[in-house]
Amino acid sequence: MVRKQKVYLSLGSNMGNRLATLQKAIFRIQKEVGQVLDISKVYENPAVGFEGDDFLNIVISLLTELQPSALLDSLLQIETDFGRTRSQDEGYSSRTLDIDIIYYGNEILNDDHLVIPHPQMQNRNFVLKPLSDIAPQFYHPILGKDTRNLLQECKDRSQLTKTHHKLFKDRTGLFTQLQLIAIEGNIGAGKTTLSKMISEDFNAKLVLERFADNPFLPKFYEDQSRYAFPLEMSFLADRYQQFMDDTSQFDLFKSFMVSDYDIFKSLIFAKITLQKEEYNLYRKVFNFMYKEVKKPEIYLYLHQNTERLLSNIKKRGRDYEQKIDPVYLDKINRGYLDFIKSHPSQNSLIIDISELDFVQNPTDYEYVLQQLENNILSTII
Repeated sequence: MVRKQKVYLSLGSNMGNRLATLQKAIFRIQKEVGQVLDISKVYENPAVGFEGDDFLNIVISLLTELQPSALLDSLLQIETDFGRTRSQDEGYSSRTLDIDIIYYGNEILNDDHLVIPHPQMQNRNFVLKPLSDIAPQFYHPILGKDTRNLLQECKDRSQLTKTHHKLFKDRTGLFTQLQLIAIEGNIGAGKTTLSKMISEDFNAKLVLERFADNPFLPKFYEDQSRYAFPLEMSFLADRYQQFMDDTSQFDLFKSFMVSDYDIFKSLIFAKITLQKEEYNLYRKVFNFMYKEVKKPEIYLYLHQNTERLLSNIKKRGRDYEQKIDPVYLDKINRGYLDFIKSHPSQNSLIIDISELDFVQNPTDYEYVLQQLENNILSTII
């Protein structure tokens, strides 16, 4: 069995969205290098040794099976993928991402490519202060002093500010900063399937629309003009009751909630199916109810073209859906997009999945998760 080693890394960034860069770097390290154990507070400090924007710095600890040289290669590749270009005579300069190996267990290494412990760590308070957050009593194997003593003796007096930001070991931790994600889309877009996948993978409470219990739905597809109003009213009543019940009580054993619908879909569909007088009456009832329900922090809309929607509807084989008019699906797509455009203050995320298959293709699923991740990072970080 390969022995794992505990490693301490220093990460810094002073270009672009610094905090998002550090968070994404942690996720990448977790995925490719080893299990992240601890993350320090996030510190901000001026650039040292050159003119540049302020840095954000952290220190993390992790367990890795990689030997020092392989570890260095992996970290250099991550830096490169984040846009950093190293040169042979590189001095101090701005960088999108800087990762340094501080400690590799208690090992001492000194060769042409790598020196461990890092030869300058004891002279940098932007390394020692975050290191003291997670390893205050770790002893330097050469200097024989722990982090607290090294920090006390450090002659670096450059300004260092602890920020209020928090970074996470993995996506589950990031997603827990939300209370509710609503996943919406047209009939057959895959919103229920995606909601179930996210719920299972990230320990989220699953809120699913109970469409199958609606007695008016099969009749509506046979005679829309006759059954549109009772269908939309029954949907609204059921969605309101269920949404209030399911989202008002948070499950202590779940990290957040993910729903395969948002109650505002009632108004979107009603505008398409109801006559003007019916819609005006419907909207009065809806507005009263909508004030009471929980609003999602992320409104994710899965957009699919009509041809793909019809194919999905055919595959899932619900008899009453097989006669759905493509024009009706087009109207629903336009209704959702109009709703999103008319609510600019809502945190909406549109993902075109017409060419994706997040069920069968892990890469496509990862793409969807990355879009969610980017949205959360831009919102809460």
